[in-house]
Amino acid sequence: MMEEKSGNITTRELWARLFQAPAVDAFFQENGDACSLPNFSEYINELCNVRQEKPGTVIKRSNIESSFGHRLFSGTRNPSRDTVLMLAFGFELLPDDTQQILKVARQTPLHPKVKRDAVIAWCLHHHNTVVEAQQILYEHHLPLMGGAKFEA
Repeated sequence: MMEEKSGNITTRELWARLFQAPAVDAFFQENGDACSLPNFSEYINELCNVRQEKPGTVIKRSNIESSFGHRLFSGTRNPSRDTVLMLAFGFELLPDDTQQILKVARQTPLHPKVKRDAVIAWCLHHHNTVVEAQQILYEHHLPLMGGAKFEA
């Protein structure tokens, strides 16, 4: 996996600067710009622009209820982790890009030791749809994205 960059500073360098700083205030003063994440709705709107996608198309592929999805894009609602994961499928993101969108949403990253996360990451890597991912989660008796329960 590539070393993540925040501006022109890698995460590794930012950690080093933090631990070498004489005080947290000094670290923030010197590196404040590198220590901020964009607003989630701005981020997903920019992602649409970069990918030349319409929010409605992403929402539909995400299998998220339309009016709720549009509220995410307008910034009037904040997403849960599962909603961010469903949006990752809607944007057709790969696992590394999914980690970034989770970070911007201030949600925990995917982890391969967590079976549900491993299934989701595998599905993203293999370009499965959100519906196909839900089916694989169901087959493995794992919680579905969006809070839906599986019937055993």
